[in-house]
Amino acid sequence: MLLPLTNAPRDYAWGSDSLLAELEGRTPSGAPEAEVWFGDHPGDPADVEGGGTLDQITGGSLPYLLKLLAAGQPLSIQVHPTIAQAREGWARESGLAADDSQRNYRDDNHKPELIVALSDTFESLSGLRPVPATLELLDGLGDSAGVVALRDRLRADGDALRDVMAWLLGGTAQAEVDDVIAAVEAAAGASTDGQWATTLRAISGVAATYPGDPGVVVALLMNHVVLRRGEGVFLRAGLLHAYLSGLGVEIMAASDNVLRGGLTPKRIDVPELLAILDTTTGEVPVLRPADDGAVTPYPVPVPDFALDRIVLDEGPVAARVEGPTMVLATAGEVTVGTASGEERRVPVGTVVFVTPEEESVTLTGRGEAFVAAPGRDTPKGRQEL
Repeated sequence: MLLPLTNAPRDYAWGSDSLLAELEGRTPSGAPEAEVWFGDHPGDPADVEGGGTLDQITGGSLPYLLKLLAAGQPLSIQVHPTIAQAREGWARESGLAADDSQRNYRDDNHKPELIVALSDTFESLSGLRPVPATLELLDGLGDSAGVVALRDRLRADGDALRDVMAWLLGGTAQAEVDDVIAAVEAAAGASTDGQWATTLRAISGVAATYPGDPGVVVALLMNHVVLRRGEGVFLRAGLLHAYLSGLGVEIMAASDNVLRGGLTPKRIDVPELLAILDTTTGEVPVLRPADDGAVTPYPVPVPDFALDRIVLDEGPVAARVEGPTMVLATAGEVTVGTASGEERRVPVGTVVFVTPEEESVTLTGRGEAFVAAPGRDTPKGRQEL
């Protein structure tokens, strides 16, 4: 059975006022539109054509949450727990009400996630940069007191990055934070090229949105990643990240566990953030679209979800159905059909949910779609016909 799904955009303050409307070919609402959720998460289950919501069909059992995400401003710097950390935190906070402002854990699940760019560029901060590279960046910011203090702390023995994060977010380093931000803004204004010019301009833009926020200096420690359309990054548990701007398809394990480290008016629990933060440094691999063929898989090392991008151009594409599956149209004309002859056109920005009893579906038309499903160890099974 094919069930069309829609949902209203969530109006988080960081949302774009145009990106979702442009995708769907409609007039902007005039308000920020940040995310559209296609899932059975109790926070905002998708609407099913004809009435009701998806959770009434699935019983809330869907292992993943599929979203459209449109960032007009930077999101909070954040990190997600492992399953073990989430279970321990959920049990520890069992005495708190579900909506208690002091609660860190909303459920007992992890929240690995994958973002794939739909806009021409999608900017993010993904993972911590190796310390020697950050010291090289800081060498271009001069020798003011805040920059020197940051440089010295990064050179210290032990888990320097964790210690620096504790210092920046602990409430005693505001003078140094302001000084480093001023140095970043000056360098970004003076530099038009060079290795760090793009990164400095991005961090200066973050500072303009969140003046004086210690998270701006935390952002300076992170990899600035610019995705092109069709490229993606997988964000594992413990990995510090923040989206800065752009439109993307996001899929994650069905969880709402977020520990924040800046760029937000929401709760920041520094000790808990540092307890689950993975300070392993290095670039986060970019997953790139296939050079040829209709199907691009985005392999991820978790069982909760799998995602394929399908470009419909020269012929139909078949997809095996192994568990609850979604087809999200993101461009052009996309139609989904079943072996029994049922067909549904999928308007851009909406989803068709394929119930698990279907063995396969066929996508036709000329456009682009993303197929989401529970993860599995075998290849996704998409093939051009």
